[in-house]
Amino acid sequence: MKKHNYSAGPCILPQEVFKEASQAILDFNNSGLSILEISHRSKDFVNVMEEARSLALELLGLEGKGYKALFLQGGASTQFLMVAYNLLKNKAAYLNTGTWSTKAIKEAKFFGEVSEVASSADKNFKYIPKGFFIPSDVDYFHCTSNNTIYGTQMKEFPNTPKPMVCDMSSDIFSRQLDFSKFDLIYAGAQKNMGPAGTTLVVIKEDILGKVERSIPSMMDYQIHLNKASMYNTPAVYAVYVSLLTLKWIKKNGGIAAMEEMNEKKANLLYSEIDINPLFEGYASKEDRSIMNATFNLTDDDLKETFDNLWREAGINGLNGHRSVGGYRASMYNALPLESVEVLVDVMSELERKA
Repeated sequence: MKKHNYSAGPCILPQEVFKEASQAILDFNNSGLSILEISHRSKDFVNVMEEARSLALELLGLEGKGYKALFLQGGASTQFLMVAYNLLKNKAAYLNTGTWSTKAIKEAKFFGEVSEVASSADKNFKYIPKGFFIPSDVDYFHCTSNNTIYGTQMKEFPNTPKPMVCDMSSDIFSRQLDFSKFDLIYAGAQKNMGPAGTTLVVIKEDILGKVERSIPSMMDYQIHLNKASMYNTPAVYAVYVSLLTLKWIKKNGGIAAMEEMNEKKANLLYSEIDINPLFEGYASKEDRSIMNATFNLTDDDLKETFDNLWREAGINGLNGHRSVGGYRASMYNALPLESVEVLVDVMSELERKA
């Protein structure tokens, strides 16, 4: 039986993507070769890379606006380092909303002063800080749009004359935003776009070339842009599956359609959390993520019963992160509404049994 997959990442992907990707392992483009063994310099794969980069910009509405897309390796964690390496001359502003922004701040401090403009650490990152001030003397402002571990999501982004950098690893392509507000976006593929192994970076080219330090080649965005994401051997299969997922998003109505369905799923689950006395949400209501719903039992004595119920229903990956405990339902683009209905039924059943 296929599981209802709530894993936070690597995560659920569309079934049709799995089918096409699995066929490519056996024979890619009727070439008689597997996607796993073709040369990354071959015309077939160069076309994959170019289409993936182009489609990412198209879906984000950034075509012809001075942006370029890259598929790099090292995950979002390497981007914590690369952003500062390429952009931080003297001082940068960071909004601290969880584990990943905390790690980004740590890496940036190797290259200059970091101003932590606000933090929600005082309440274990249950909320998104509001009304913070971005200093006028910073080189850029960095934020994390969605906090997978804690289940919070930024609903609004500040207007700032300084370049804005955003880690969108866990909600990229899930909701409509004015993406032109951002000068650099990065996202590990394994949360909502593809398998682990590649990271999408979208850069407005005119923000580069401002720092005076020497940058190692593998850390230099400009070198990767000049080589069209082919400076070193890319993660061929991860890029290919990401392309298939991007094509699936476009075919199914683009980001607008993804957002509409994601809102339905989130509203259904949060409604059950709020009306069922056996559960309570972790994140502040106004900051709840539509991607990652975090919640707890109000009576820990029911844990064994609830865990047995959701496992018997074919649900996978519902346990919360160790930093928060409880439960986390990750509802990425490919998770069907039916899976959320199954979880809600299980939660209702627990109430009837209690």
